[in-house]
Amino acid sequence: MNPQQRERIRENAKYLRNVRPIDPEEVSEYVDGQPHPAVVRRTLSEEAFDLGLVEREDGMFEPVGEDPVRPTFRGVEAFPESAGRDLEDLLVERFGPDWHRGESGDRLRESIRRLKDEYFRNEPVEYDEHAALAYAIYHLPDNYAVVQYVLDELAETGLLGRRLRILDVGAGVGGPALGVRDYLPDDALVEYHAVEPSPAADVFDRLLADAGRNVHPTVFRETAEAFDPDGDGEPYDLIVFANVLNELGDPEAVVDRYLDALAADGAVLAIEPADRETAIGLRTVERAVADDADRAAVYSPTLRLWPGERPTDRGWSFDVKPDLDVPTFQRRLDEAGGATGEFVNVDVQFAYSILRPDGRRRIEFEANSDWSAKMAEMERHVTERIDLVAVKLSHSLAEGDRNPLFKIGDGSQSSDHFAVLTNETALNADLRTADYGDLLSFEQVLALWNDDEEAYNLVVDEDTVVDRIPA
Repeated sequence: MNPQQRERIRENAKYLRNVRPIDPEEVSEYVDGQPHPAVVRRTLSEEAFDLGLVEREDGMFEPVGEDPVRPTFRGVEAFPESAGRDLEDLLVERFGPDWHRGESGDRLRESIRRLKDEYFRNEPVEYDEHAALAYAIYHLPDNYAVVQYVLDELAETGLLGRRLRILDVGAGVGGPALGVRDYLPDDALVEYHAVEPSPAADVFDRLLADAGRNVHPTVFRETAEAFDPDGDGEPYDLIVFANVLNELGDPEAVVDRYLDALAADGAVLAIEPADRETAIGLRTVERAVADDADRAAVYSPTLRLWPGERPTDRGWSFDVKPDLDVPTFQRRLDEAGGATGEFVNVDVQFAYSILRPDGRRRIEFEANSDWSAKMAEMERHVTERIDLVAVKLSHSLAEGDRNPLFKIGDGSQSSDHFAVLTNETALNADLRTADYGDLLSFEQVLALWNDDEEAYNLVVDEDTVVDRIPA
């Protein structure tokens, strides 16, 4: 198709979008040479994001809705079978139908062991073809699930639009991209830019080859440091850093630079595994960015409730969601290696941060010293019963069911604070039942210092009232 025909198709689409659904067959009649309707449909699909058009199931096009995404999300139970088959097709093409057995299976299992070892020793991970496929086998499911839980925090407050320009930095084999695709409704319109320099980009291309009618992915095979996010001048609505900050030499500088390419009402989604080093590393980046009030504020989960205060505790905080069903490709590789469970990874545990340059927060709340103690001043309250507000920042960290223990924070703390539920009543049960990231008020909680942990324990007993403060 020549440029004149393409421009004529665009002109007709711009006119018809205000009149009626756009039929490629009708548009063809108005274009010199009358290109085949299938060619017109492909052209409209290629131009869809710029024109603000979504393709319907019947092949017609119509303007994307202006209302935000309405969440219908109820969690993730399993990695989609269709994507699992696509991955297995790729494995079969590379290694044959017995990819999980023999030499190829041994090599994939060894690659997974090496990746885990390098990762937990905080060493740089090199991705060749085998490593990329091994990573896909082991991490696609949890990466797919995690991004949906994080997206839902924006959607639940009406901050996730139906027309989204997304930049996925360090996109890997495509777990977050698949999760975004399946979280959003069919009538959402997405331009998805993936930055991935390693052979993992080949897996991404394969798994996102059929991204859906209205998700338009492009892979840029560059490093995060080399890529220019301002290249075309169009801002992004979401910038995703999923499991990549820990691999960058200067993650704070990278995030700060990418903020310049974010829309004023956009959001950075930073995600890392729950282990100590990567989770604390994420908080370090979060704090470096949020300390500059002109750059971005923490939308969730680690809200700063006190104006002018900043946290300086170690910052290890992560969420836990229900395990996924074991996908077929993990089961096959594990069973061929002795069925030890070593190569099954269905845990959904992750640290995350959502940053917004417009200063919006998931819960708009400001603490006041007239009715709330400040964690930065907790030393003066030891052995006293006090009132305070704090965000729940963990599931129970206690062993067994006795005396559940939860990390909490108010954004001013310099030491870890834990709420200990020693006697549950109807008036304090919200401590146990509240979700990660929920804001809680505490009345008559007993403040103690724990020498062994070098942390404050806030004892919740029969005299304590705990209430969840709604968003």
